[in-house]
Amino acid sequence: MAKEYSANDIQILEGLDAVRMRPGMYIGSTGPRGLHHMIWEIVDNAIDEAANGYATEITVTLKKDGSCLVTDNGRGVPVDIHPQLGVSAVEVVYTQLHAGGKFNNKNYAYSGGLHGVGASVVNALSEWMVVDVYKDYAHYQQRFASVEDPKTHKIISGRPLAPLAKLGNTRKRGTHVCFLPDRRVFEDVNFQSDVVRRRIRELAYLNRGVKFVFTDERLKDEEKRVSEYCYEGGLADFVRYLNAEKTPITEPITFEGRQDGTLVRVAIQYTDSYTENLFSYVNNVPTGEGGTHETGFKAALTKAFNDYARRIGVLKEKDNNLAGDDFREGMTAVLYAGVKNPQFEGQTKGRLGNTEVRPVVEAVCLEQLSIFLDDLKHQEMAQRIVEKAVKAAKVREAARKARDVARQKNAIEAAPLVGKLSSCTGRNPAENELFIVEGDSAGGSAKQGRDRHFQAILPLRGKPLNVEKKRLDQVLENEEFRSIITALSTGIGEDFDLSHLKYNRVIILSDADQDGAHIRAILLTFFFRYMKELITDGHVYIGMPPLYRVQKGEKVQYCYDDNALKEATKKAGKGYTVQRYKGLGEMNPEQLWETTMNPNGRKLVQVTIEDFAEVEHRVTVLMGDKVEPRREYIQQFANFNRVDDFQSTQLE
Repeated sequence: MAKEYSANDIQILEGLDAVRMRPGMYIGSTGPRGLHHMIWEIVDNAIDEAANGYATEITVTLKKDGSCLVTDNGRGVPVDIHPQLGVSAVEVVYTQLHAGGKFNNKNYAYSGGLHGVGASVVNALSEWMVVDVYKDYAHYQQRFASVEDPKTHKIISGRPLAPLAKLGNTRKRGTHVCFLPDRRVFEDVNFQSDVVRRRIRELAYLNRGVKFVFTDERLKDEEKRVSEYCYEGGLADFVRYLNAEKTPITEPITFEGRQDGTLVRVAIQYTDSYTENLFSYVNNVPTGEGGTHETGFKAALTKAFNDYARRIGVLKEKDNNLAGDDFREGMTAVLYAGVKNPQFEGQTKGRLGNTEVRPVVEAVCLEQLSIFLDDLKHQEMAQRIVEKAVKAAKVREAARKARDVARQKNAIEAAPLVGKLSSCTGRNPAENELFIVEGDSAGGSAKQGRDRHFQAILPLRGKPLNVEKKRLDQVLENEEFRSIITALSTGIGEDFDLSHLKYNRVIILSDADQDGAHIRAILLTFFFRYMKELITDGHVYIGMPPLYRVQKGEKVQYCYDDNALKEATKKAGKGYTVQRYKGLGEMNPEQLWETTMNPNGRKLVQVTIEDFAEVEHRVTVLMGDKVEPRREYIQQFANFNRVDDFQSTQLE
């Protein structure tokens, strides 16, 4: 009998209870991304003070007790009594959803936080929070905590422990917020130093002249404990950093302009590479999924350079215009838009939706680029860019013809895949998986051990091409990549279409050694360069084969790193045997299924992109032409006998 459903079943979540009930709606997840989003919410408030000219220094400190302290020297949160609620403005900001000073443009011309939920959400998901305000020569403080109701045993989120109190007089100014993430909410409450440091450095580039100080008090090494960032060159310094391991062919091209209340700042630098890198931000919020501001910038860049190419006679009257992709080959650009009322996708942002921003960005960029290209001082640099674009157009046309030929061959007989791909019988792409396996031996075991209904196997017969050093036409000539492209059925580059994807999961399965790590890096670089949406949409995974097999009698345990091996052998006592797997080919089909392919017991690492700019820098270091930076990185970070280092090969 169906349970009766009545008005009594309708819950009304009051105050911050809704946040604690569904934290993912407000911070994205309760994993590492959501944990660090707590810091960004508080930092964004400090940034808004700096971006609007009220603060010059921001600090982020990771404390030994696991808490995080964020400070600024801005105006300080208002401390007077709110006329409607009868409590201090501090208490309103940190306990009421949709309460803030950013719903109009009187206090902040440009702001990343417009929903008024950031500060209160952080309070709701913290064990405790302490807010210190230094304002009008006085020091105020208020404490909050998430406490258990003794009657109902429910957690009351972000409860004020006392009203805002004046502690004394001071000449300091600004807001200090210290909070401890609640371990009852998050999977892991340990902040990652590198993640925080990278974001702080990025913000320093975006906010020219503002000083950022990052301190990790948990570190024993005093030299690594404190980092300071302040860049007077702003975006120009940013593109130089991004291209540090590449060979530039121009100096940074920088300009800014303002129209209809929207601020546009741009830095562009060209290198001798074949890839395009555009990183965009709106009010300091990274928009990794692009948006209307990116569309406007690309349109302006294409028109400005095509017009210039015609003026100098590179393009004749009968010639077609060059494509935008041609002018963006080898380009690294940072685009910053200050938008008064940005419309983001969700609280965690990602893509700008304001339709009115596109024509503004296009107009500003077209005007400023045209001025730059007409300047006699810049003629040599401009002609170098156009010459590179003309070469790119020829390569693009050759690559198009190669793709057309490949499509025709595949349509007739799928020639590149004969004898290689063992497809699955299931026809539902949402359930199907493709394992890209290193070597014929491991491929043979995988084919025998898989579940044929939903698992397809594509063995690689050699190490694929490093696409970071090659043009698109050269990539398309590589048999291994042609096989992958054909198997996935999405096309690549400008032809990429995710709706044609045949497999919901694309799983890289390689040996747990240096060669295996190199193959993973090559494949991830290929996906990042030519099928980026495959990663951002969550379809790429790394299979985690065990390193050891410990057996005592009939009991078998698989170990994925040296620490697990120590635990297993300690527990086993005496009379056990240890098998070290040097490669996947040493596993029989049953073992490969049990450890690496069975959905009920395997370990997979999903590849995600947290920081697009840092991914670009890391890919260039690991896969680019310069040897020394790569050697330094490997010596510092690589340890092929630890699970953590499988995860470090992710494009984080």
